[in-house]
Amino acid sequence: MEVIAALLRVSIREAIQYRASFVAEIVVGALSAAGIAAPLFLVYARVPHVAGWTLDEALLVTGFFLLYNGFVSGLVEPNLGAIVDGVRTGALDYLLVRPVDVQWTISFRKIAPSAIWDVLAGVAVIGGALWRLGPPAPLASVVAFGMLTAGIVATYGLWLLVVCTSFWFVRVDNLRFLLGAVTDAGRWPVSVYGRGVRIALTTVIPVALVSSYPAMALLERLDGSLAFGAVATAVVSLVGSRAVLLFALRRYSSASS
Repeated sequence: MEVIAALLRVSIREAIQYRASFVAEIVVGALSAAGIAAPLFLVYARVPHVAGWTLDEALLVTGFFLLYNGFVSGLVEPNLGAIVDGVRTGALDYLLVRPVDVQWTISFRKIAPSAIWDVLAGVAVIGGALWRLGPPAPLASVVAFGMLTAGIVATYGLWLLVVCTSFWFVRVDNLRFLLGAVTDAGRWPVSVYGRGVRIALTTVIPVALVSSYPAMALLERLDGSLAFGAVATAVVSLVGSRAVLLFALRRYSSASS
């Protein structure tokens, strides 16, 4: 944890060196967060329920999705995206010789401060929805936190798997952008989609685990089998992605060789 904290401190110092760019990123981050929540109000201005979800209940999903978006745009994308360039240019070589676990190094080297708006907006949206719905039961809050953690772990593993393809195909930028576009479906309650899409959003691209599942837990709509499945998906995603990363690194010969 000390290594991670040190890496993040250096990243923040680097981000604020260029003040104009830093301010611009903060403004863009705030507008992006507002754009994620706005469509929900447009839809519920016409209908009181969507797939059994009221506006306040759906806002819980949007709030958790904002937290997820802040995690991806603030930590995952800046770091894992840099691996693609590192493989192509050979810069990854410098990270591999450091005396720390390579996965920690490549996952926590940078941070995008503008993503703080997604996190703050997510907390505000969830808090506002719960203020109108009423406080959840203590156990429901614990389960919701567990589902949020499982969802973040599962989606991190998926991003790592996608980025690991750069060791063989080098240019995977389009694949990364496609993944970002597909995960955007997580801003809506998973029950609005058909059965096939629901399965995909909870197993193949598990963004529903980090948005809909925590909301369902707070509303006490999440049964034990779904919660167990979410934890199992997170474990498989994390273990599988690390295995693929280590496999790829063993066969990595650097861009200069």
